[in-house]
Amino acid sequence: MPGMYLSSSTIDSLMEKNSKIYIAGHRGMVGSAIKRKLEDSGFTNLVCRTSAELDLRNQASVNVFFEQERPEYVFLAAAKVGGILANNTYKAEFLYDNLMIQNNIIDASYRQGVKKLLFLGSSCIYPKLAPQPMKEDALLTGLLEPTNEPYAIAKIAGIKMCDAYRAQYGCNFISAMPTNLYGPNDNYDLNNSHVLPALLRKFHEAKLNNEQFVEIWGTGSPLREFLHVDDLAEACVFLMEHYNESGHINVGSGTEISIKGLAEMIKEVTGFEGELKWDASKPDGTPRKLMDNTKINNLGWRPQIELRDGVKQVYAETFTTLV
Repeated sequence: MPGMYLSSSTIDSLMEKNSKIYIAGHRGMVGSAIKRKLEDSGFTNLVCRTSAELDLRNQASVNVFFEQERPEYVFLAAAKVGGILANNTYKAEFLYDNLMIQNNIIDASYRQGVKKLLFLGSSCIYPKLAPQPMKEDALLTGLLEPTNEPYAIAKIAGIKMCDAYRAQYGCNFISAMPTNLYGPNDNYDLNNSHVLPALLRKFHEAKLNNEQFVEIWGTGSPLREFLHVDDLAEACVFLMEHYNESGHINVGSGTEISIKGLAEMIKEVTGFEGELKWDASKPDGTPRKLMDNTKINNLGWRPQIELRDGVKQVYAETFTTLV
């Protein structure tokens, strides 16, 4: 029956080890981490498709896939993502592709009676000048950061779509908003990666080339929060089994570090012995960006991987092969 509703009193622990679970976006950083977590936890009936096998922007193809596979649980981690340059350059694609991907999967999940769906968004959904730390109720209280507005609008639409299908059809569709992520399968392209992977690559290459210094944009004063993607994956499985409410829920580490502190940590981890040079003529960006994680902490979840330990692990696993 489309939109089969399961109350919060019956959903807990219903995800059996042989339940059919579809991971949309299983080759991305988040999706691959969720897949690893589920496999490590003993789940044996995982359904995955590459973008070449299934174009999630195509409604007819998505509907056929759901009709044939009939997954019981869905982790919606598929999205078109990129850095500031990509977001600014391909605004139409970021809006269209992400809307189509999430609309098709959420609607097909309703029509095929998926028991529960978890939609993953981003902290960029919050207003540029949201009070810090950012609480869930800050959503739609101010203007977005212009550089990633199309992506943010698509993610906000996903949250509201999950809520609308819950309200109208009784679907148990939930939304989680992670903070800045890092970990295996991250993007290390210096032209469009985020700050932590970009710094890892910069320092690694500077060490290999025996450079005297590494230049970094800004003053180093902005504060940022980082979460290892394996912690996020654990949170996703936790929420799938224990969270059954409308509205989104933040997932973060609850700790923050300055960009300067991050650079000094990465310098130490990589073994680079040169200097740091700060280009104060370049923009710093938002002074502070921290999530309020009270809601998920009160449910009993907390991250396990300390930032320094996580960065050491990522560097050891990734950069031994990146030269």
